[in-house]
Amino acid sequence: MVKTFVHIDEIKDADHRIRDLVKHTPLIRMPNFSEKYEAEIFFKREDLQRVRSYKIRGAFNKIRSLVEDRHVDTVVCSSAGNHAQGVAQVCNFLSIKGIIFMPVTTPQQKVQQVQMFGRDHIEIKLIGDTYDASYQVARDYSEENGFEFVHPFDDQKIIEGQGTVALEILKDCKEPLDYLLVPVGGGGLISGLISVIKQTSLETKIIAVEPEGAPSLKTSLTKGVNTTLNEIEKFVDGAAVKRMGDLPFSICKEGVDEVVIVPEGKICSTLLQLYNEKAIVVEPAGALSVAALDLVKDKIKGKRVACIISGGNNDISRMEEIKERSLLYEGVKHYFIVIFPQRAGALKEFVVNVLGETDDITYFEYTKKNSRARSSAVVGIELKNREDFDPLLSRMKERGFYGEYLNDSPQLFQYII
Repeated sequence: MVKTFVHIDEIKDADHRIRDLVKHTPLIRMPNFSEKYEAEIFFKREDLQRVRSYKIRGAFNKIRSLVEDRHVDTVVCSSAGNHAQGVAQVCNFLSIKGIIFMPVTTPQQKVQQVQMFGRDHIEIKLIGDTYDASYQVARDYSEENGFEFVHPFDDQKIIEGQGTVALEILKDCKEPLDYLLVPVGGGGLISGLISVIKQTSLETKIIAVEPEGAPSLKTSLTKGVNTTLNEIEKFVDGAAVKRMGDLPFSICKEGVDEVVIVPEGKICSTLLQLYNEKAIVVEPAGALSVAALDLVKDKIKGKRVACIISGGNNDISRMEEIKERSLLYEGVKHYFIVIFPQRAGALKEFVVNVLGETDDITYFEYTKKNSRARSSAVVGIELKNREDFDPLLSRMKERGFYGEYLNDSPQLFQYII
């Protein structure tokens, strides 16, 4: 056993410590996915956990250990998401005080959720425009006041708690597990799973799954040291970190068998598929492992595979953006600057002779006229099939309507979606 792994006995102790609050979530075989990939596909449904994510496991193990070992009565954390909800629920359950720092940009719905779980036992402080700013203030506050800080992932007690997910999987899986697909952000979850799997189920390969816009683990493994990314795409907020934890990275370096990177658009398509086909509501990070199945389909054929559904706290106000990103990824939504001659019938000509029979205009906005001869408009077009794009583009150019394709121009495109 590599010494960087958390010892299995410590994770088993955590499993006993958290049982009076944490649920044993189901491991469910998914017939449709199993048939599609010619494999035995199981979902570990942490979206059905209390506070709808696995985060409560680590938070409870950490805080209860502090209460039992050191009689701590106040803890501090920084989070704008699932970790805050987990800490809040634990503080309410143990009747201790929790001081939770959240960025001022946190949606009110999330603030209300945290307050609901913590009730009178928590105090929320909205400070800083970003998570990093809020995190630093929280760390400083905890040190100045002598309070314990509950880190979301870079802490052994947190990792022990998250590792209990793997204990449940191995208990419920009646046959040996070939692959375990795990979403990765800060690394607390995958570190706990590695620590269990590499000590008790050596035949199981662990595939780490990261969003394309925040590949902190992949980058760090390539460079050989834990690396801070300069910029990240924050859409998959539950897994988008600039730098994963140092302790998790040391464990991942020894125990991850493969890293798969998934485009954000693919994640959105998977999220919608899970909702439409199975009525499973997941957050973007919760869909990561399922989205990765297409990218590893050749190697998992005939194998037994478990996907961690890490959380289900999806804000309904994000659904339009999720749909948009999915359509863009699938290649059926396109935005153009279209040039219209200033003459009667130009728009009718575009609709009749340029658009295909099943093409649909979903966005149209004229820009200011810049000459007497012609004007332009930003036009969004949704296709029935991605193969219809090239014919549409050809017709647009042949008839003189083409101005610019915006999907490949992020600086312009961001103002549309």
